[in-house]
Order: sequence, then structure tokens, then C-alpha cells
Amino acid sequence: MATEAPAHGGYLDILRAPHAARLLAGTLVGRLPNGTGPIAMTLFVRDQGGSYTLAGGLIAAYGVSNAIGQPLLGRAVDLKGQPRVQLPAAVLSAVGMALFAFVGIGHLALAYAAVVLAGLFTPPLEGGLRALWPSVLGREDRVHRAYALDAVAQEVMFTVGPLLVTLLVAVRSPAAALLVINVLGVLGALAVVLSEPSRTWRSATREAHWLGALRSPGLLALLGSFFFVGLALGSITVAAVAYADDRGTPSVYGWLMAALGLGALVGGTVYGARPWAGAPERRLRVLVLLLALCYLPLMLTPGPVAMTGLSVLSGVFLAPVLACAFIVVDRHAPRGTVTEAFSWLVTTFGVGAALGSAVAGPAVELSGTVAGFAVAGVGGLVALLVLLATGRVLTAPGTPGDTGRHAVGEVVPTAVHTEKNAH
Repeated sequence: MATEAPAHGGYLDILRAPHAARLLAGTLVGRLPNGTGPIAMTLFVRDQGGSYTLAGGLIAAYGVSNAIGQPLLGRAVDLKGQPRVQLPAAVLSAVGMALFAFVGIGHLALAYAAVVLAGLFTPPLEGGLRALWPSVLGREDRVHRAYALDAVAQEVMFTVGPLLVTLLVAVRSPAAALLVINVLGVLGALAVVLSEPSRTWRSATREAHWLGALRSPGLLALLGSFFFVGLALGSITVAAVAYADDRGTPSVYGWLMAALGLGALVGGTVYGARPWAGAPERRLRVLVLLLALCYLPLMLTPGPVAMTGLSVLSGVFLAPVLACAFIVVDRHAPRGTVTEAFSWLVTTFGVGAALGSAVAGPAVELSGTVAGFAVAGVGGLVALLVLLATGRVLTAPGTPGDTGRHAVGEVVPTAVHTEKNAH
């Protein structure tokens, strides 16, 4: 499946490209508010004397509004360009969270309105970065490696972000953590939109259609599969809490989540260090199968040391699955909708994770911790079944004039970066 990596390849080759390190770092910092939002909001609500139920309700409102806003803002980016959408959205999202920090939970209607504002205007920086990679890196193999680097960097953010929130809470307060994280988010977005690639990037001309990216059957198939990948991951979060409670050691939960992140880091690093031959759609099916198989041993629920090892194993194929999915999205997104398409992937994954958490809770209460981890295994297997059942629409990236790969960018004579409609 793999071909030998060229001597000049590797992640350093990506980071040495002009603007690449700035774009990656800016995007990660810009996404901190979204990545750390649930934990920061929970700590803030508890500090205000609110219940976990209230915290969950506010987080759900934030998550739902985020899921609605991401594809809409992604479509706006494709139509209007990145600076005109990303920066105003980042500012409005930060204003919403700052309002929440100042109002607190004393006025619930206003608190809910504030978090909805913050979620709805979370800038689609993740999809925006993937749209920029072709114009920054040029060669298709470098773009694919950048997708893997992107997936690995996400794991770093989801590891470092909560630690930063915890530090800010310890040094100052949960309200200060909310404010600082969101100020950093605006600065990250600013670093991205002021860069030349972001300022000059333009989406390819798109066909006017109210469905936008969703008119691609291949993209719909991928989104259907990734809904269940997200469900599996979300259920592991709840099942891990139940496992820690069963063992009477709350700190075990942190170790399990860190181990899962470590596995994803290792898997993503190895996967992205070499090029891969063959159709990415076929490779994705293999990776999702391996991901599902690695979730199943969690149902053994052995002692903490062995369970930590199984958690590492369960994360190994997560980053490779994400990196490969980015390539598939790139191939199936209708012309001129690449940012929106990536945003739909983020939304679908997030909604699936939220549902996975909701399903795993009752499963644990009714049948115990093993049932919570069983939800993850079932989610992974259903994700594979969706890919197998939709194999025909995933085989052909599209039809001429409608869809095509955006993996390699081109620069038009006016020096404006655009996507290449290669079939």
C-alpha cells in the first residue's frame, strides 16, 4: 500500500514552506476557544455555583449552534474570501463568550444567548487551512502530508488546550480563562487572515446551488460514515469516566484520554511520514476497519495499566483516518465549495460525538461500563458498513464540471490563488 518516502519528504519539508508554519500555528491558536470551550464553560458554571446539568445544557447550546454555523460560514468563505469572514466571525464569537463571562449564570436567557452567539460565529479555520494548503505547498504529495500533519497537530491542541485552561483557572479564575482563551483565538485568526495566502486565496467558480457541497453523493457518503466515527469517539469519553468511577480513581480518566491522544499522535506521525499509493477511498475503508477493531478490546476493561495500553491502541488509527478523510473530501467536494465541504466534515464529526456521549450515558447506567465501550465498537463498525455500502459513489470523485480534486492549487496570472479543477 505504501511507496518509499522520498529523501526530501517529511514534516520538516512542510513546515519550511513559506507561510506554512504560521498558518498551522495561527489556525491551532485560533481554534483554542472551540477546542477548550466545554471544559472552560464547565469550570466557569461550577465556579458560579451552577449544576453539571446547567453546564451540560449550555455546552449543548454552544455545540448545536457551532454545528449550524460552521458550514454556513464555510460557504461564506468560499463566496467572499477568508479575511472578510474569518476575522469578523472570530471577533463576534469572542464577544459572545466574553458576554457569558461577565453575565454569568444569573440571567440564564442572556447566558444561553451569549453561548449561542459564540458557537454560531466560531470561524471555520480548520476548513480554511485545508483549503489553503494547495496554494502554499503546490505538489499533491506535500498537500497530503500536510493533511496528516494537520491531524497530528489537532491532537496536540486537544492535549495542551485543557492544560492551559486549568493553569489559567489556577492562577486567576474560570472567567479569566474564558476571556484569555478567546483573546488568543482572535489573535490566531488574525495571524491567519493577514498572511498572503489567506488574503489572496479565492475559491474556484462554483455552480449556484442551494445544497452547496452537499450535492456531492461521495461527500454525503463520507459524512454518513464520519458521523459514526464521531459517535464512537464521543462514547469513549463517557465510558472512560465510568471506568474511572468503577476503579475509584478519578485520575485514571485523565490517563486514558491522554493515552488515546498519544496513540493518535503516534499513528498520525507514522502515517504522514510516507506517501501512499492507490485510491484514498479504498485506503479509508481499511483504516476505518482497523480503527473499529482497535475499539473492541476496550470492552475487556482490564486493570488501569493494561487499560491505558488499550487506550493507546484505540487512538492509533484515529489521526490516519482523519488525514485520509481530508483527501477524500478534497476529491469529492463540488467545485468552489472546498471550505464548506471541510466544515461539513467538522460539523458531522462533532454532532456524532455529541450523540455518542448521549447514547453511552444510558448504556452505562443500564448495563455497566462495558456497554459504554461497546457503543464505540459498534459505532466504528457501522462507520465501516456505510463506506462499504456507498462504495460505488465513493469510487468516482465526480462528473466533469461538477466535482473534482482540489488537492493541487494553481496561481492565475493575477497572482490570486485558486483551486484546480482536476479530474
